[in-house]
Amino acid sequence: MENNKKMNTMYMVEMALLIAIILIMAFTPIGYIRTFGLEITLIVVPVAVGAVTLGPTAGAVLGAVFGITSFIQCFGMSPFGAVLLSINPIYTFIVCVLSRILMGGLTGLLYKIFQKSNPLKKISVMLANLCCPILNTLFFMGTLTLFFYRTEYIQGIAQSMGAGNPFIFVILFVGVNGVVEAVACFVAGSAISQALKKVVKRN
Repeated sequence: MENNKKMNTMYMVEMALLIAIILIMAFTPIGYIRTFGLEITLIVVPVAVGAVTLGPTAGAVLGAVFGITSFIQCFGMSPFGAVLLSINPIYTFIVCVLSRILMGGLTGLLYKIFQKSNPLKKISVMLANLCCPILNTLFFMGTLTLFFYRTEYIQGIAQSMGAGNPFIFVILFVGVNGVVEAVACFVAGSAISQALKKVVKRN
């Protein structure tokens, strides 16, 4: 009983800490690297850490917090997001929020699957931390393309890049941004996740 209470307290403390980190990153320059088009976000790191150390539900909750802050950015803080919001607020909410909930939840589920696979168990933390930014890019760009590709705004961006179809548009639009997110989450997320899991195990 005492151990369960201790674990619940640790769970809540870690969740609160990760949510605080997401909020700080979202509303300060450290969370986003502004570029033309898609912004490089480092907020996938605390989401991945939570999904790995606390489970799929925590990953989904942290993804939701990330998504809500991303949606708030559309109200004048992100030029790209502001245009999407003016075109269709509901679709923008789906792109910003629902895609991130799926990303966080699935990262936690994938970690559990990797843990049960003998060949992948030793690298399960690293794999999950790599999957998180990849899923973030896939879900974000997938919903963006689904709902906004035919709009005049996105078509203008696609034409300026020389993208003749949605697939080429996604590749060109993501470009280096997706790689930076993946590397940052893989390196930082894996290190933090491993450290937190050792602390939890020790306690």
